[in-house]
Amino acid sequence: MLDLKIEGATVVDGTGTPGGRSDVGVRDDTVVAVGDLSRESAGRTVHAAGRVVAPGFIDMHSHSDWRLWANRRAESKIRQGVTTEVVGNCGFSPAPVSDEHLDDLKGFALYLPRGLDLRWRSVGQYLDAFDAGGASVNVVQLVGHGTLRVAAMGFARREPTTAELVMMQRNLADAIEAGAWGMSTGLIYAPGSYHSSIRLNPTVDIGAYASVRSPDDPILVRMMRAPCSGSPALRSSSISETRGSARMFLVCTASREIRSSGAPSAAVATLTSEQ
Repeated sequence: MLDLKIEGATVVDGTGTPGGRSDVGVRDDTVVAVGDLSRESAGRTVHAAGRVVAPGFIDMHSHSDWRLWANRRAESKIRQGVTTEVVGNCGFSPAPVSDEHLDDLKGFALYLPRGLDLRWRSVGQYLDAFDAGGASVNVVQLVGHGTLRVAAMGFARREPTTAELVMMQRNLADAIEAGAWGMSTGLIYAPGSYHSSIRLNPTVDIGAYASVRSPDDPILVRMMRAPCSGSPALRSSSISETRGSARMFLVCTASREIRSSGAPSAAVATLTSEQ
């Protein structure tokens, strides 16, 4: 017996196939059947003719890692069908944190809702603190390159020293191990903008280092307002141009070749835009 049956809806399943009339069966908060469920009994039946049922949407560019602390229900997203948010974008995330540059990160944040008190130091500790409160949406946490820089060197307007770069690499590798999905950069914003164009490759090297350590390929998210000058790290990409002030976000996965060759590379890229 089903707990819930949604009957007669137009189901758009996200695979690219045209939507069609179907029923959806739910048991224990999980979709267990899609198709003709007319002979299935259910504790509750919703007649949904003329309505569309679809999997939850993914917000690929969100900063809700800050706002979800104050609003765990996230109704502004849920009521629009968003069930997963990718957070930690633009090179900015709530972790890692260092004692030495704690005040710099607080200034970077501008707004700290209740609970987001930066008491953690590692990304793993941050994720544990966040998960303890729960949330209505799934959260894909990225680690900000800017936050990595602040933890290692504050807002110093220079390239990182070898020791600082190693600290950034270690913090990112630890973050991936702890459950972060990848790294984001916002190279038009301080402190990411203090990275010169010549030194973009060390930024990618940080992602490559994490890829070597991670059993799955981490994601590198780069934000740009104009086409970048190019990098040997980006060998294959698919970019859809946006107009006006819309920002472009390039999502790249690091190639498994990194593990065997040690050379930065990218295998897949997709694009989404923030309105």
